[in-house]
Amino acid sequence: MVDYHAAHHQCSAGGAQTYMEQENDWDRDLLLDPAWEKQQRKTFTAWCNSHLRKAGTQIENIEQDFRDGLKLMLLLEVISGERLPKPERGKMRVHKINNVNKALDFIASKGVKLVSIGAEEIVDGNAKMTLGMIWTIILRFAIQDISVEETSAKEGLLLWCQRKTAPYKNVNVQNFHISWKDGLAFNALIHRHRPDLIDYDSLRKDDPVTNLNNAFEVAEKHLDIPKMLDAEDIVGTARPDEKAIMTYVSSFYHAFSGAQKAETAANRICKVLAVNQENEQMMEDYEKLASDLLEWIRRTIPWLENRTQEKTVNDMQAKQEDFRDYRCVHKPPKVQEKCQLEISFNTLQTKLRLSNRPAFMPSEGRMMSDINGAWHTLEGAEKGYEEWILSEIRRLERLEHLAEKFHQKAAIHESWTDGKEAMLTQKDYATSTLSEVKALLRKHEAFESDLAAHQDRVEQIAAIAQELNELDYYDSASVNARCQKICDQWDVLGALTLSRKESLERTEKQLESIDELYLEYAKRAAPFNNWMEGAMEDLQDMFIVHNIEEIQGLITAHEQFKSTLPEANKEREAIQSIQAEVQKIAQSNGIKLSGANPYTSITPESIDNKWEKAMAMVPLRDSALQDELNKQNSNDTLRAKFATQANAVGAYIQEKMEEIGRISIEMNGTLEDQLTHLKEYQQSIMSYMPEINKLEGFHQHIQEALIFDNQYTSYTMEHLRVGWEQLLTTIARTINEVENQILTRDAKGISQEQLYEYRASFNHFDKDHSGALQAEEFKACLISLGYDVENDKQGDGEFARIMGIVDPNGTGAVTFQAFIDFMSTETTDTDTADQVIASFKILAADKNYITADELRRELPPDQAEYCIARMAPYTGPDAIPGALDYMSFSTALYGESDL
Repeated sequence: MVDYHAAHHQCSAGGAQTYMEQENDWDRDLLLDPAWEKQQRKTFTAWCNSHLRKAGTQIENIEQDFRDGLKLMLLLEVISGERLPKPERGKMRVHKINNVNKALDFIASKGVKLVSIGAEEIVDGNAKMTLGMIWTIILRFAIQDISVEETSAKEGLLLWCQRKTAPYKNVNVQNFHISWKDGLAFNALIHRHRPDLIDYDSLRKDDPVTNLNNAFEVAEKHLDIPKMLDAEDIVGTARPDEKAIMTYVSSFYHAFSGAQKAETAANRICKVLAVNQENEQMMEDYEKLASDLLEWIRRTIPWLENRTQEKTVNDMQAKQEDFRDYRCVHKPPKVQEKCQLEISFNTLQTKLRLSNRPAFMPSEGRMMSDINGAWHTLEGAEKGYEEWILSEIRRLERLEHLAEKFHQKAAIHESWTDGKEAMLTQKDYATSTLSEVKALLRKHEAFESDLAAHQDRVEQIAAIAQELNELDYYDSASVNARCQKICDQWDVLGALTLSRKESLERTEKQLESIDELYLEYAKRAAPFNNWMEGAMEDLQDMFIVHNIEEIQGLITAHEQFKSTLPEANKEREAIQSIQAEVQKIAQSNGIKLSGANPYTSITPESIDNKWEKAMAMVPLRDSALQDELNKQNSNDTLRAKFATQANAVGAYIQEKMEEIGRISIEMNGTLEDQLTHLKEYQQSIMSYMPEINKLEGFHQHIQEALIFDNQYTSYTMEHLRVGWEQLLTTIARTINEVENQILTRDAKGISQEQLYEYRASFNHFDKDHSGALQAEEFKACLISLGYDVENDKQGDGEFARIMGIVDPNGTGAVTFQAFIDFMSTETTDTDTADQVIASFKILAADKNYITADELRRELPPDQAEYCIARMAPYTGPDAIPGALDYMSFSTALYGESDL
C-alpha cells in the first residue's frame, strides 16, 4: 500500500493544510457504522453524479466504478476545471493502479494530506478507503472555500447555516447530524433564498419525513441539487452521518452562492444609504433651524425698527422694559441656536467629506453668511432701537417739563389778567374830581408799567408753546388754544389800555391833585412785586440735571440768589416806609384817605404775604436741590459699581479669550481627554454667568436712573455682551473641532498616534500660533512627515497638487482641519461610487438597470423605498417598464467628481 502522505510530503510542504482533521476519523475506525455507511454511499454517489453528468456519464456503485481510475480522473477534471495526465487504457491491474495514482497525485498537488489511502485499496474496491477518498475530494473541492468570518470550513458552513435559519421558528442548527433530522432546517435554507418555492408556515415539526421529502424534491426540481439521501435514512437513525449531511448542505451553499454575493452587495448599499439618510436628516434639521432663526430675525427686526412715538415718559419706559425683556429673555436662546447652527453646519460638512459626499449647500437664503448677515442687521437694529428709546425718553421728559412750565406761567398770567378788562372799560373818571382823575391817570400809568412788565411773561408763554410744537408735543392743540387765548386777550388789554389812557389824558388838565407818595409807592411796589413773582417762579421752577457738576451749578446759582435777599428786604422795607409816610402825612394834615392807593392795587399786606411765601420757598428749594445732589451722588455710585464690575468682566473675557487661544494650540492627551478638558473649561466659563447677570443688573439700574455717560470705565454693556457671546462661541467652536477630529479619526481609521504626530508637526511649524500654516510652513510640515515636495517648482509638481486640495480657494493658508482631512484621505480608504455601482449591478444580475421588486427583495424596507423614491427611470436601449437608473443615483450620492 502506497502512503501518499509520505510520497507527497515535499510537494505539499509550506502550502498544504489538513482539511477537517477532526472529521478524518474514518481511517481510525475498523468498520463504518452500517447506517452511516449507507448514508455516505448514497450521498457521495449522488454528489459524484451531480458532477459526472456534466461529462455525460455517471456511476452506479461507488467502490466498483472508480476501480479503474478512469471515472475518478474524469470527476477530478470536471470539479477542478483542469486537465489531468492522459489515462492508460489497458485493463490490467497495473494500468488501473497507475490511473488511480495519477488521480491521487493530482489531489495531493492541491495541498491535501492523504493519510493511509493507497491506489491498491481503491483498485481492490475497498469501500472504507473509497468513501474516505471521496470525502477528501468533497472537503477539498466543495467545502474548503467556505469561510465565514475567518472560520474553518466546517465552522464556516455551520455559521452560514445558523445565520440563514436564525429567523425561523423550531430551527436551531448546532451541528451536522441531529439538527437536520426534522427537515425544517433544509426547508428554512430554501425559503430564506427562494420564498416562492416553500410554504414554511405549513410545515410541522412532528412530521419530519414530509419535511425532508419536500425539501429534497424542491431542491432537485428547482435548484438542480440531486437527491442525495432518503428521508427514511435520516429519520430512521439516531444520529445521521455528519459527512453525508455536510456534503448535502454544501450543495445548498454553492447553489445559493450568488445570493450570498447579492447579500454582500446589499449590505454595502445599506451602509451607504444609511450614511446618506443620516446626512439628509442633518441637512433637514439645519434647514429647519436656519429657517426658524431667520424667521425669528425677520419678525424681530420690524419691531426693533418701529419708531412709533408715545405720548408720555411712562409709555416709553414700558417700551424700554419690553426691550430689556427681549435682551435678557428672548435673545439669549437665539444666540445659542445660532451657535448650534454653526456647529451643526461644520459637523455636517466634516461628515460629508469623510464619506466622499459633495459639500452641503443650504437652500438659497439659508447659508451661514445669510444668517450672519441677518444677525448683523438685527444687532444694528437693536442698537438703533435702544438709542431711539433713550432719546425719546429725554425728549418726552423735556416736553413734560416744558408743558408744566407753560401751564404754570399761563396760570399766573391768567390770574393777573382776571378782571383787567372790566377795570379798563369802567367810566369812573367821568364823575371824579381832578385829583381823582389825576390819581386814575397815575394808576393807569402804573398799570401800563405792570402791563409792560408782563409782556415778557406773555412772550415766554408763546416761546414755550412754539417749542412744544416744534418738539411734536402730543397735546399741542390744547397748548396752542390756551396760548392763542392769552395772546388774543393780551391784544385786547393793549387796545383797552390805550383807549383808557386817551380818555384820562383828555381830563388830565382838570385833575391836578395827585398824591406823590402814593405814586412813588406804586412805582416802586410794582417792579418789586414783579421781582417777587419772578423769584417765586424761579424757586418753583423744575430742573433736569445729569451729573453732579450740573446740580452743583444750580446750587451755586441758588446761593447767589439768597445772597441778594438782604438787599431785597431793604427795598421791601423802603416801600413799606412810603406807605407809613402816607399815613403819617394824612394823619398830620387831617387828610381822609379813601382806604386804597389810587395808583396801584398792590397793598403792603400783599407785598408782605408774597415776601413770606418767597421766604418759605427758599428752604424748599434748598431741600429740592439737596435731594437732586443726593440723587446725582447716588448715580455716581451706580456708575462706579457698574464700572468696577464691567472692568472685571472685561478683563475676564479678555483673559479667557487668550486662554482658549493657547489651549487650542497646546492641547495634549487623547482626543477624548481634550474634549473632556474643554467641556470642563466651558463649564467653568459658564459658571461665570452670575457675574454677567450681576453686571446686567447694574446696567438696568444705570438705565432706570437715565445715566448716559460713565467716566470710570471704557466698557459699554453692548461691548461686553458681544465679547461674552464671542467667548462662548469660541469655546463651542474649539469643542466642535475636537469632536470633528474624533469623527475623522473614527471614520477614517486614523490612530491616536497619527493624530498626535500630525498635531505636533502642525503646531511646530505654526510659529505665530495663528491656527493656520502659510505655504512655506505647510511645505516644511509635509517634508517632516516624509513627503517628497522639497524640490517642487512654484505652481508645479506634487506640492501644487496638495495645495489645490487643502487650499481650494487659493488663500495661501492651510487650517488644521484641512490638513487632517488631507492626511486622512491619503492614509485611508473609503467606499467609492464605483463600489456602490458594482454592488447595485450584483443585485440587478448584471443588468444596467434595477427594478423596484428587486430592491424590495434585497434591501430593508425603509432603504428600499428610499432608493425607489430617488432613482430616476432608466431610459437605456434595453429598458423595460418600471426600470430604475441606479448609475445616476450612485453618481448623485458621491458627486460627479468621484466617478
